[in-house]
Amino acid sequence: MGTITFLLVLSFLVFFHELGHFLAARYFGVKVHVFSIGFGKQLYSKYWMGTTWQIALVPLGGYVKMKGQDDSNPALTEDGDDSYNTKKPWQRIIILFAGPAANFILAAVLYFCIAIMGATTWAAKVGTVQENSPAFHAGIKANDEILRINDADIKAWDEIGKTIINTQGALKFFIKRDGGIIAIVINPQVSDSENMFKEKIKKRMIGISPSGEVINLELSIGESLVYAYEKTIFASTMIFQGVQKLIQGVIPSSEVGGVITIGKVISDASESSIIALFAITALISVNLGVLNLLPIPALDGGHIMFNLYEMITRRKPSDQVFLFLTIMGWVILGSLMLLGIYNDINRILFNN
Repeated sequence: MGTITFLLVLSFLVFFHELGHFLAARYFGVKVHVFSIGFGKQLYSKYWMGTTWQIALVPLGGYVKMKGQDDSNPALTEDGDDSYNTKKPWQRIIILFAGPAANFILAAVLYFCIAIMGATTWAAKVGTVQENSPAFHAGIKANDEILRINDADIKAWDEIGKTIINTQGALKFFIKRDGGIIAIVINPQVSDSENMFKEKIKKRMIGISPSGEVINLELSIGESLVYAYEKTIFASTMIFQGVQKLIQGVIPSSEVGGVITIGKVISDASESSIIALFAITALISVNLGVLNLLPIPALDGGHIMFNLYEMITRRKPSDQVFLFLTIMGWVILGSLMLLGIYNDINRILFNN
């Protein structure tokens, strides 16, 4: 069942990505020969409205084959107003960007659905208080519920950290304890900490950790839209930074995951709840959008760079350079895929 869910989710994400390319191409009058989910041998196809819609044997991706554009033949050119290569560079850029954009939009829709169905988060309730911390000296105790900091109402645990970091000086905490409400002034101190990438940083803290209690967020339609936007932006930023840290060597290459890891994550989420499945699908959708925007030849981002070059210089890269860079792009992508599979196998062997 987990494998089926994985294939359905992956095909769903690929479909929306390629649909973005397809709709933008058709908007600019580009003929689309093939819309394929998967690669390799054709399992099913239907010719409809001038395009062959097909499902192929290997479901690990997909493509739209436009007139005048073929990754297997980068130097291909075809004449006619309905050809990709006769369109202006800015039009080609929109066609290329539309795929990743569709993934970001899909993620936002999924996060919105999560908000409507019942998003959860940690309650703003104190679990432990670090000894000799500002909170300890101010008298904060376990099970204290933080209702407000200065004039900012607090509904969830993550709002506490954001408020502390984004303010200066002493803060007035309004605490619910034993049925009553008390006010406590705390002066946060800058201390050593770690970010999500395990890098050493310094930030304002008061020395408390959450109780682990989970609450449902009751969000209006407007608040759900804000939730979806913020979640999509956060996921995109996190993945962009993750790629940057990987290139810088902050994140070891052993952390790169492949299709086996993705499949396991999707399978585990599907067995947990529909909300968990939506959340991991949204995250993978953002991941797909971000990775496709990387300036690697053979990816959308690489093609966008070629078109930007043409816009700036008023001439296309030579066929030899274009072909060489595209091949190098495929080599990079192939190497990353092999690294991911290698790491997946190592994790399986190590866990066993």
